Parts: sequence; structure tokens; C-alpha cells
Amino acid sequence: MRHLTHLAAALAAAAVVAPPAAAQTSDLAVKAAFLPRFARYVDWPPSVRPADAAPMILCLIGSDPFGPLAEQAAQSQVIDGHRILVRRFDGLPASGCHIAFVRGSRTLPTGQILASLASTPVLTVTDAANGGPRGIIHFQVAAGRVRFFIDNAAARRRGLFLSSRLLALALNERG
Repeated sequence: MRHLTHLAAALAAAAVVAPPAAAQTSDLAVKAAFLPRFARYVDWPPSVRPADAAPMILCLIGSDPFGPLAEQAAQSQVIDGHRILVRRFDGLPASGCHIAFVRGSRTLPTGQILASLASTPVLTVTDAANGGPRGIIHFQVAAGRVRFFIDNAAARRRGLFLSSRLLALALNERG
């Protein structure tokens, strides 16, 4: 329940009204804070769960909007004894991602990245600010707040099971 309170508090923090440039920075900070926290609400198949002391891997694939915000958010998170390690990829990652924030580039579009991950047990996250295809979780700013949509059917197809607590916070759930 405490973890849900932290996630809800991050949502509430996004509700603060700010000037456009500050709001964009604030939105990025809130999105960066969400990324490692999503791991608390996902059950991965046993074959991809990290070993005892191994970290969970948060991959930023393509154009990185977060800069140091991702590492700052991941530093304070420990999920079932696993710290969160942030890795960045300009191209497609070979393997090892548990969560992947996907934001394509001119040379590697979001849809191509998502298609390459479609048969893997990776929680994909995308952003409406970039338009285009959606991951399992898709951020959107609604009424001045960072919110998200969830495609639970896509998660189940990949062997991921999302907590009902996370599903309850979504703007909309598909599947």
C-alpha cells in the first residue's frame, strides 16, 4: 500500500500548474520518477527475473529526454532487493531490459523499436508527446497532469502480470 501511495503522490505532484517551460521540465521529472516505480507493480516470468543481487534494468532506447533525471529517480528505488540500473541505447538493445522507455529517432523509429521488443517480456513505456505507436504503458499529459494508459492485453501476451493497483491508476486500460 505504501508503494501505491508513493505512485499516487507522484501523480499529485504533476498537478502543480507551472509556466510552459517549467511544466515540461516538471512533466519529465514526473515521468522519470514513474519509470523505476512501475517495476513494483509487475511480475516478470521466472526466466527473466534478476538473480539475487543482480539489478533490474531500465533501458532508455532512442532519443533520451530525461538526462540525469532517470538516474536520480532510479537511485532511491530498490524493488524486492534489486536496485535499478539505467542503461541508454541509441540502437536496439541486445537483451537484458526489464523496463524500456522507447522514444525513437530519425534513424530508428519508435514503431520499429517496439516491434523488435514485441515478443520479449519487457515492459515498454512510450510518451504521447512523441505521438506514434504505444507501448504497454503510454504517458500522456491530461488536464495538466502526467497520466498513463495501459495495454494489459499486450502485457499478458509477453508474460507480464500487472498489479491491479497499477491498473487502477491508469486513465484507461485495454485488455
